[in-house]
Amino acid sequence: MDIVITVTLPVFAIIFAGWFAGRSGLLGSDGSVALNQFVYAFALPALLIVSLTEAPLAQILHLPFIAVFCGGMALTYIVGAIVAIVRRQPGEAIAMQALKASFPNTGYMGIPLFIALVGEAGLPPVIIATVIMSSVMVAVGVVTLEAFAGGGKPPLTIARDITIALLKNPLVIGSAIGIALALLQVGLAEPIERFCRLLGAAAGPCALFAIGLFLAGQKLTEGIWEALWLSFLKLVVQPLATWWLIVQFVPLDPYWEAAALVLAALPTGALTFVVAQRYNAHVGATSAAIFVSTLISIISLSVLLIYLAPVFQKGMTG
Repeated sequence: MDIVITVTLPVFAIIFAGWFAGRSGLLGSDGSVALNQFVYAFALPALLIVSLTEAPLAQILHLPFIAVFCGGMALTYIVGAIVAIVRRQPGEAIAMQALKASFPNTGYMGIPLFIALVGEAGLPPVIIATVIMSSVMVAVGVVTLEAFAGGGKPPLTIARDITIALLKNPLVIGSAIGIALALLQVGLAEPIERFCRLLGAAAGPCALFAIGLFLAGQKLTEGIWEALWLSFLKLVVQPLATWWLIVQFVPLDPYWEAAALVLAALPTGALTFVVAQRYNAHVGATSAAIFVSTLISIISLSVLLIYLAPVFQKGMTG
């Protein structure tokens, strides 16, 4: 129970503070946009660079963890798509609902949560997950929506657009720099290292505050029931699918297993809203899914963290 008071409560308290600032008018829409851009374009990339540069290669290229994390997402994505098909949803709805059911908020919630749990030394799993989410899963969402939209774009044009978008993505850029330096075994110069560390230190609280601001600006006008069943897939089915893969096929060390389960249990990520806005596909329902899954995760994550508390208390070396 201590982990709820010392870790989960402060994390969600910062989210609530952001929500209160948005609802009370202390920070308007301009403030929300500015804070999101700061986190997305500066703070998180800086944290990724310094963390990846310092992490051992064996942790960055942890193939069993990558297989389990991606496998749990893939299984949940398929289940989400099947449920949408059974409910006779149109193509764009199938694509978005499958994405929302399997897309954890690793960057904005996972990173600050793990910093609170184990400190920066325990970040490698969540950084790997963030790289996957900001590149592979975003690409999956774009490709499926393009396919269902029937806009007539040739495959090479779609591939080019996705590649350009990824090359402009600050999280992908920060990850690429950090991984390249780690592979070359080149450390950051001390002034640059301090710059990245100071800037990255703001990523956790600012990301959580930005989630609250985002939620404050959303109106639950549609998709409530859809949000509830998607939240069940996201918060219950995905962690169970991940656990099943670990038990049956890919055993992991205790810390990496616990990290995989917590990351799978995170609520729906805000990047799904960005994808929905870009294609004008179920925007209201997507914001509802993010809102509802985040609220329910207060309870579901607390329960999971209580169960996994002994592992996180030992840390990566335990």
